[in-house]
Amino acid sequence: MIAVVSPAKTLDFETQPCTEVFTKPEFLQDSSILVDRLRDFSSEELGDLMGISAKLAKLNYCRFRDWSTPFTSENAKPAVLAFKGDVYTGLQADFFSDDDLAYAQDHLRILSGLYGLLRPLDLMQPYRLEMGTGLQNLRGKNLYSFWGDQITDALAEDLSSDSSGMLVNLASNEYFTSINQKKLGARIITPVFKDEKNGNFKIISFFAKKARGLMSRFIIQKKIETPADLENFGLDGYAYDKEQSDGDKLVFARPESARQ
Repeated sequence: MIAVVSPAKTLDFETQPCTEVFTKPEFLQDSSILVDRLRDFSSEELGDLMGISAKLAKLNYCRFRDWSTPFTSENAKPAVLAFKGDVYTGLQADFFSDDDLAYAQDHLRILSGLYGLLRPLDLMQPYRLEMGTGLQNLRGKNLYSFWGDQITDALAEDLSSDSSGMLVNLASNEYFTSINQKKLGARIITPVFKDEKNGNFKIISFFAKKARGLMSRFIIQKKIETPADLENFGLDGYAYDKEQSDGDKLVFARPESARQ
């Protein structure tokens, strides 16, 4: 069983990583092509392209200027420890044991606009490039065109050596769209997290993102292998809701009284 998650906009390159083990991203040459394209933009143009403030545009203009290979432990950081934000707050990878990190390396993948597909210990340098960005490039009009089936093919290869052959979708729609589900040909399990508000259960983005990280941590630390095992997820007050679940869509609900 392999889970996929989205990256985060917030990054931490100041905190020392909890491991000295690292790997190199598979698609670094493709990332270099994108960086070269992004260097054609002024700071103002980057702001318009990404829909971000002038301050953030300047920061990322400088990031793309500073981006360079080869990646080392001095100029880059393992992806799962560099990303912060709601999903990664739930994941809490900084507290993983060596065994947890080793298992995550085989069973967790991070989708990325710049790096395509990252294993947790793959080194990365800071960036911001959302998968839905309409960046004209030599392969098409956006990043979906740029990556084509590369992400799908890499996941298919990973799944071919996984005993379950199942993919757990814990990514946002923006990022999961980069996967050609038909070509992947795998069983896809999609957990959905709902929180009670005013007596009704609904998806609340902030809580759902954190819950995706919690589920990722549950899969890694409990070494989950089947959908039935996923149903035992109960972190932070969530519980499997059989009535709302439908096939490979597994719904986990949390009453308002259980929120911390």
